[in-house]
Amino acid sequence: MIVTEKPARSILSTSKVYDYALNPYTGCGHACSYCYARFMRRYSGHEEPWGEFVDVKVNAPDLLAIEIEKKKPGTVWVSGVCDPYQPVEAQYRLTRDCLAILVGHRWPVRIQTRSALVLRDIDILKDASDLEAGLTITTADDHIRELFEPGAPPIAERVRALDVLHQAGIRTYAMIAPMLPGASGLAVLLDGKVDYVLVDRMNYGYGNWVYRKYGLEAARSDAFFSQVARELASAFSDLGVPCRVVF
Repeated sequence: MIVTEKPARSILSTSKVYDYALNPYTGCGHACSYCYARFMRRYSGHEEPWGEFVDVKVNAPDLLAIEIEKKKPGTVWVSGVCDPYQPVEAQYRLTRDCLAILVGHRWPVRIQTRSALVLRDIDILKDASDLEAGLTITTADDHIRELFEPGAPPIAERVRALDVLHQAGIRTYAMIAPMLPGASGLAVLLDGKVDYVLVDRMNYGYGNWVYRKYGLEAARSDAFFSQVARELASAFSDLGVPCRVVF
């Protein structure tokens, strides 16, 4: 892993999903095969494969402290094109410092991560007036997770993180996106741990080679996604958990 400290010029960017996105890092050590954020390579100047470099925006909290006083308040997505709790966050703590600023200014925050490191910051999250913490969980089968998300934490760790956050009174959600083989078992794992669920299909071209290499082509079909989406929506409905299928 090539880790480089690079000061950023700005930190709050406009987003098509929420009002703003905040990305303390460029690149991600989780190395998910399907990650749409690979397009960041063309802007970062890196020739290394995706998952083998991370640029650390060491001045992110300082920039945020300035920008938050100048911009119109809005909902902030942490993060859009990196995982805010990828391994380097344990050392740099940029996400934690930025969250403290956002929460201190009472701005709405939506966290999306694959890492239980989010639990480190539960003291800040509990103080927020409008915050949701989500874990991306793409399958209930950890063998499948290893094939598609080799650097990401195990499924059991993510489920436990949601449970701890939920029990602490923090609004939680699961992002089943992209939906991978083995996703149909997630309703049982997430019962009582989330306030709602979002489901999206595998529609990123980058990960197609994994399907081919491991003989999983059948799980790329429209029929697979439609069937599993229906099963998940029905299972979560039975549990009283809102589930939105977004494809």
